[in-house]
Amino acid sequence: MSLSLIGFRRVDHASWTVSELEPVIAFYTQVFGARLLYQMGPLDAQQMPRDAAGRDWTDTHLGIAMARFSLAMLEFADGFKVELFHYERPASETETPLSSNQVGSHHLGIEVENLEEAAHVLIAHGCTVLERIEMDSGPTAGSSFRYFQDPWKNIFELVETQASIADTLN
Repeated sequence: MSLSLIGFRRVDHASWTVSELEPVIAFYTQVFGARLLYQMGPLDAQQMPRDAAGRDWTDTHLGIAMARFSLAMLEFADGFKVELFHYERPASETETPLSSNQVGSHHLGIEVENLEEAAHVLIAHGCTVLERIEMDSGPTAGSSFRYFQDPWKNIFELVETQASIADTLN
């Protein structure tokens, strides 16, 4: 592995903006088993100090002038964290997350013990689950995948590897 020019140590968290915070927190804690570490807000730029150049706090630190937002940090069982933002102001230009082919889109891959059982649970909780992908050759041989969207259209990928299958048999 090459050395990092920035002193990279590890990924701390991923973050995305959601159209509503409370239902997403409830879903991720119930279905994914995530734990709510903290929740803040609403935080309003109009009530925060300006920087030396006169810019408001949200413009200085988030690049979004005069914002009003709330956030929550969730932690998954393996320690991975997801930070959720909800902006009241300014209004979003989109109502749903970007589709996979859009620059800036994202998805989060989740390794599960049993791909089909996980897919059934997700469907029962309002997710759209796509067809299974089986890999029989190449660097992911023996693995299976299923992409899905949570009820707010955020994109995820279920991953089942030979290691996750072996773990469930032991």
